[in-house]
Amino acid sequence: MAAYGRQPLRNLFDDSPTPHIAHPPRTHRRQYYLATDGSFRESGGGLGVVIETAGGERVGRLSIPDRAPDNNVAEYRALHLGLDVLAARASADTRVGVLVDHDDLAANVNTATLRARQPDWPGHAPSIPSGSRFHWRGIRARINGFAELRAARIASGENPAHPLANAPGRYRHINGHGDTNAEDDGTEKPHLPPAPFDGDRREVPPPSRADRHASD
Repeated sequence: MAAYGRQPLRNLFDDSPTPHIAHPPRTHRRQYYLATDGSFRESGGGLGVVIETAGGERVGRLSIPDRAPDNNVAEYRALHLGLDVLAARASADTRVGVLVDHDDLAANVNTATLRARQPDWPGHAPSIPSGSRFHWRGIRARINGFAELRAARIASGENPAHPLANAPGRYRHINGHGDTNAEDDGTEKPHLPPAPFDGDRREVPPPSRADRHASD
């Protein structure tokens, strides 16, 4: 269950725009939701990751110190990390909702999703920040490894990964554990229990060209 007073990632995803992919909320339903953020400081920034099930159960959080050369690279590193963690613990038929507070990153992820299903999808190739190409290749590989993935753009103030990225020293105790709203007894917690799809696979997609190519 979602913690009282905390907005589940699923709700944030359903209420946020998904660049390049138009669809009604009923097609948003995912099995897992992943929020990531990266921060940059001369003294050292960080990477934040939050993973929840469709029911709002928080099953993974990470807060990792990082020394990215700039904020753009930090954002790509954080998403690469989050997708790697999720891919190591979720099956290939998983449907994923990604939340980031970086406009270009969200747009690039959705463009890559569309092109993975239709290589001749119109539009320019994504412009990837210098220093992020290795991470972008990893992100694209993870996109292709899941059954379906979409990215939504949220505000930094709504992103639960934002404080984890900006204060990794304060949150380092959460790494390797699930939701630390519960008491931490010092034992390792499981990350991703099975999360059955709770949507209707027979739903009819809207008559939008973008949504048809997104294979929902």
